[in-house]
Amino acid sequence: MPRLTGAEILWDCLVREGVTDVFGYPGGAILPAYDAMLKYPIRHVLVRHEQGATHMADGYARASGKVGVAVATSGPGATNMVTGIATAMLDSSPIVCITGQVGSRLIGSDAFQETDITGVTLPVTKHNYLVTRADEVAHAVREAFLVAKSGRPGPVLIDITKDAQQSSCEYDWDAAAPDPDIVRSPAHPGDAQIQQALELIKSARRPLVLAGHGLMLGGATEEFRAFIDRSGIPAAITLLGIGALPASHPLNLGMMGMHGEAWVNTAIQEADLLIALGMRFDDRVTGNLKTYAQNARKIHVDIDPAEIGKNVPVDIGIVADVRDVLRSWQPSLTRLDLGDWIARIDALKGDSAVRDIQNMPDDGHLYAAHVIHDIWRATHGKAIVVTDVGQHQMWEAQYYHHDEPRTLITSGGLGTMGFALPAAIGAKMACPDAEVWVVVGDGGFQMTMCELATMQQENLKVNVAIINNGYLGMVRQWQEFFYDRRYAATPLSSPDFVTLASAYGIEARAVNTRHAVIPAVEQARAHRGAVVLDFQVEQEDSVYPMVPAGADLHKMIRRPTPLAETGADR
Repeated sequence: MPRLTGAEILWDCLVREGVTDVFGYPGGAILPAYDAMLKYPIRHVLVRHEQGATHMADGYARASGKVGVAVATSGPGATNMVTGIATAMLDSSPIVCITGQVGSRLIGSDAFQETDITGVTLPVTKHNYLVTRADEVAHAVREAFLVAKSGRPGPVLIDITKDAQQSSCEYDWDAAAPDPDIVRSPAHPGDAQIQQALELIKSARRPLVLAGHGLMLGGATEEFRAFIDRSGIPAAITLLGIGALPASHPLNLGMMGMHGEAWVNTAIQEADLLIALGMRFDDRVTGNLKTYAQNARKIHVDIDPAEIGKNVPVDIGIVADVRDVLRSWQPSLTRLDLGDWIARIDALKGDSAVRDIQNMPDDGHLYAAHVIHDIWRATHGKAIVVTDVGQHQMWEAQYYHHDEPRTLITSGGLGTMGFALPAAIGAKMACPDAEVWVVVGDGGFQMTMCELATMQQENLKVNVAIINNGYLGMVRQWQEFFYDRRYAATPLSSPDFVTLASAYGIEARAVNTRHAVIPAVEQARAHRGAVVLDFQVEQEDSVYPMVPAGADLHKMIRRPTPLAETGADR
């Protein structure tokens, strides 16, 4: 057996786990690992802030389905990772974060750049490790990868003291294999539950599927489409579930929840059966729990037993791999007679098309929805779009129609501003042949725009669309609707983004008219390098529909019709 240092063992284990790319920032406590890294076939991406490293690892994981890896030093390097770790935790993204720690004899002495990062991250990781000896490194790394990607995926942190990196030991990869019992194997769906669920499905007259992120995490999108095609049941999609069923599929109703389509939310309230697959009934999806789908029986399939009945009581809760459940249902499924239900859903669409900003007369202003829709047209819906958080995120979900899984990458659960640009860098690293777009607000962009330097240094072709409305838009919208338009701290000044991008050596241009959107997008696509487009859009536009927080799901604020806006109906 070879004798290696802890730092060498770390990289050897990562290579054996299939890691080719890591995102990080060096510092004193992790320097032995960085020095050893040069011996191994690893591409290291030097970020400009450790938060960016975690988002890049996250974007890499979401785009590829592999485990993303981020590296930082102790103290502030480690604590800068916390937001990215929490983002991955809320959205079940498998990442492994490696941090350096002060020497083991200094732990607890308030040494320079010492932080108890395992204590800090305990609530936002699936598991974490403090490694103080070289002979503990291999087992910790192997177990971390198993934990991160098993069951409901999530982030794992390994904190390695400097002396553990520097000291050496005999290295045996095989002997360091993790105990498979450390993770819970997915339960096999019970025959009785499968049969009971099938009976409910067959007897339903107004059924709906609620499709979530778990369908993609579980690699079940093909089985899901087969289920929809065979049963004829329409599907509503969560934000993170977008792409689980092609947007062009006739039974894909679109997004549900706070900014979901009005007819989708109303259909959920009128359904007699909800089949929830890999979703968790979060508050942005349900609205008021007391009035949520009161007439519907509910089947909930999720790999995490903690999610069953957590927010919404269900009639049948199945803790299992969603792909296994769909396969179990398949042989007994027959197409349901849902003509009246489909006709009712069509009727619910009502005047939605009239209220759609896309169908309103051109008033000379550029709206964010126009920009998103035109990016979709120009890219033919084939791009990976990575969004930040805010109004533009919801417009993207409404106006970019995703037909493929893992093509919308966004922060759902934590709602992390500053996510988009670094996550897009990770996505591009994972899928170098894919066309990657960032859609980001002027507020969120300024939180992590330093990563433009990372993008340039790595020579990555990523296009950035800044939806620039001069406000923290979603907060402003809440102030408009619920705080009598008192815009406290939401007007936002920004640098000249074109000049800023140019300083990084990136091609850029500003766009402020509707007819200029498509030419700008096409020009960006044709350019060999990265491009930043500053879309200066209508400042006080709002995202419609909107379910106010805590309101009944079907009681939505709708965009006024053109007739109402002109006052011609008074």
